[in-house]
Amino acid sequence: MWLDSAYFANWHGLPDKDDPVRYDILTEDDYREVAESMNVEVAAIKAVVDIETGQKNCGFWQPGKAIINFDLSIYRSRAPRHGVNLNRAKKKHPVIFRSPDTKKYGSLQAAQYARLEAAMEIHRELALESCFWGMFQIGGFNWGRCGCCSVDEFCSLMNKSERAQLDLFASYCDNNDLTKYIRKKDWSSFSLRYNGPGYKRHHYHTKMAAAYKKYKKAEK
Repeated sequence: MWLDSAYFANWHGLPDKDDPVRYDILTEDDYREVAESMNVEVAAIKAVVDIETGQKNCGFWQPGKAIINFDLSIYRSRAPRHGVNLNRAKKKHPVIFRSPDTKKYGSLQAAQYARLEAAMEIHRELALESCFWGMFQIGGFNWGRCGCCSVDEFCSLMNKSERAQLDLFASYCDNNDLTKYIRKKDWSSFSLRYNGPGYKRHHYHTKMAAAYKKYKKAEK
């Protein structure tokens, strides 16, 4: 079932016409305020965004719908703790276990949301935890490490604004002792802990270093 806009409005608390919440791109003031709170450079935060979401630096697919990446390996690994039978899930909603079908759904994000929404019909919490969210691509299973009380709160914030996504990133880094690596521009140590042991294969550390130099140069 494709979830309509009214459902997401009720779930994520989308703003009405009098709500001041923004859905546009982050401002320089946003970056500066959060960078100062973390005691890191703005260029360093922008470098992370570049690698996680590309140079478009976009946190949203549509208003109220954050960029997502449904991760089947996480879905499979976390299914037992939620009591989800994967064979039954696959029989009921095979789309969950297939690669994103951009031809059928029209775009990569539409295809990713189709998988998420099918997974939510099986088990809501597991589905939300199995996605990477927003411009910093933080796994939903990390909701507690972002200072949230539930995965629903985490997702509500992810779908609220890019500033909320940035604040969640700052909380995640502070709560997981990652901020010091951003501060030192130690991209290898940061990438290892943020992206996993495969970071070298994907050259995350060298790409972040190059992105940092680009943004630092642009400040001058």
